[in-house]
Amino acid sequence: MTTVCTICARGGSVGVPRKNIRLLRGRPLIAHTIEQALACPEIDRVFFSTDDPEIAEIAAACGAEVPCLRPAELATSQAGKLPVIEHLVAHVETGGLQIDRVVDLDPTSPLRRVSDISAAIAMLDDQTDVVITGYHADKNPYFNMVEQRLDGCVQMVKTAPDGQRVLSRQAAPPVWAMNGSVYVWHRATLSYGVWSGRVRLYDMPRERSVDIDSEIDFRLVEMLMQEAAAAG
Repeated sequence: MTTVCTICARGGSVGVPRKNIRLLRGRPLIAHTIEQALACPEIDRVFFSTDDPEIAEIAAACGAEVPCLRPAELATSQAGKLPVIEHLVAHVETGGLQIDRVVDLDPTSPLRRVSDISAAIAMLDDQTDVVITGYHADKNPYFNMVEQRLDGCVQMVKTAPDGQRVLSRQAAPPVWAMNGSVYVWHRATLSYGVWSGRVRLYDMPRERSVDIDSEIDFRLVEMLMQEAAAAG
């Protein structure tokens, strides 16, 4: 069984300019995820997708395979991630590689562990089309999240399955926030995306679920990495 990892990082970034190659504890951000993928025993090959020649050069130097540059239409802020992954996988397959599983790792989530990747891969079975990762959400739509109605007033986002009002966070049905850190598909179910098939979730702790989308996120990840290094 051949399992490939895809890592996707375009050159443009609004929240943190050039964040994918910005130094995080002395190394480009993408280097941390490439290293994790290469260290994962279930992953056979690591492929990188980018539209940016400088990012491609750094990714290759870190050990990833960069078979081509991403076309411009897949490098905009509006482009979905699934078409990018499908483009990379299809390109690799033209070289004759037969792929059984696809693991996608987001380079802006460097706090994951190799064990998180392995555990998510292990959850993909014949009864599952895709495995995603997430953490227990800080806010709960059954208890302390509201949405605005057409009349301008607000109401709870969700009501409990039994129709009763939830009076405490502890009594609310558990919900998870997706962290986008790891996705795992069978090659045959990649085209389903996330919500068109049978989905399972691997639960990660909050402290490993920070996605870098702003300057504050970058500083938080840096701090958490420093604390982890100090703790040994």
